[in-house]
Order: sequence, then C-alpha cells, then structure tokens
Amino acid sequence: MFKILQLKQKKYYQDPVLNPTSTEPELNKWIVSDFVSEVLYPITKNRPFTLDEQMLMTETVCKFKPEYIFDWGTHIGKSARIFWEIKNAFNIGCEIHSIDLPDEEEHVEHPGQRRGELVLHLKDVKLHQGDGVSKSIEIYKERAKNNESALFYVDGDHSYDSVKRELGKILEEIKNPIILLHDTYNQDKKSKYNTGPYRAINYCLKNTNKKYSRIETKLGLPGMTLLYPTNLVS
Repeated sequence: MFKILQLKQKKYYQDPVLNPTSTEPELNKWIVSDFVSEVLYPITKNRPFTLDEQMLMTETVCKFKPEYIFDWGTHIGKSARIFWEIKNAFNIGCEIHSIDLPDEEEHVEHPGQRRGELVLHLKDVKLHQGDGVSKSIEIYKERAKNNESALFYVDGDHSYDSVKRELGKILEEIKNPIILLHDTYNQDKKSKYNTGPYRAINYCLKNTNKKYSRIETKLGLPGMTLLYPTNLVS
C-alpha cells in the first residue's frame, strides 16, 4: 500500500493555466513537469501511464477544473490516485468516482482483492462496482442537477468495440463531457495491433452532432487522447 505523499515545501502548486480565454489550451508545462516528477512519478512510476500521458492528465484537470471525475477498469486505482493527487496539489474541488467490475465478474485485469489499492484510504475517492460507463452516467445524473462539468477517463484496452460503446454512450447522454482515452496511439494497420481505440474515436466523432477538439500524445505506445467540446475553449 502506497502512503500519501506530502508536499515538502508548499501545500499547493501554482495554477499552470496561462491564458484561460485562449483559443487553445495553454499551460505552463514547467509547473506541470515539476508536479509530475515530484509527486506522481514516485507513486506510479511510468506504468501504465508514460510521463507525457501523466502531463496530459494533469493539464486536462487544471484547464477544465471538472466538478466530477469518473474512471473505471483501473485495476488497483492508479488513474484515480493520479486524479486525486492533481486535485489536491492544485486545489481543485471535485468529486472522484472510480468503478470496477463486480467481484463475480471475470476479466483478465480484474483487480480481485487489490481493488482500488492505491485509493482505499482516501475518503474523497468514492469506489463503486458495476459497468463502468453506465454506472458513471448514473452517478452523474443523480448528483449533477445543473450540468456541472465532468471528466470521464476511458481505458481503451486496445479494443475497438469497448471504446466505441463507452465513448458513444458518453457523447450521447452527457451534455458537454471532457474525455480522456488511453491506449489510443494509432499503429500502422499492418501491425494489426492497437488500431481499435483510434478507429473507434474517429467513428464516434463522425457520428455525433457535437463539435469536439482533439489533443493526442504521439510517437509511440500506449498513447492518450483528450476530447473536449470546442465551445469550452473559445
């Protein structure tokens, strides 16, 4: 079990958002780099999230300051722990809800007794069991009565079908979702590997009447994609 790391010199990091009204997200990456190296890396190292992906997760939460964060299928809770560290270091008020499959379900990455290991001791991370995307949307609709902002983290798991289903459901049922998707690097078709999530994103964006901007980490696996409503940055 990892212990909560205390920031040694300061309770909060400076808000890295440089220009809140910029037409593109604009952040101070030195601040973000300091945070990732000083706080996140000692906890998570670089598995399953590479350093540039941890930076994108941090930049996304700092830029959009969502009031709700939902993730699922996260094994021992690394993504939920990352989001918790971000919200605390940058003093962002939000609820974090992490969902895993029920105990009786079978899956190659089912955490079993290690469910949520990295966040069990954090009282402001709420743990749930159920179908990730359905449970997240259910919780959001129960708690957010005024379309408060929400960030959804989707673990692509190299699957076209799961990303198509989960991303499509979010786009259909949530007004202005902010979405991070993992395992989205677009491999060459000849590799026959890891092309699913990228193709699923393209399909869902093509089949929605909402206009989304897209930011991606590139140059290698596993890859992460940020989707956000274009009207949120204008």
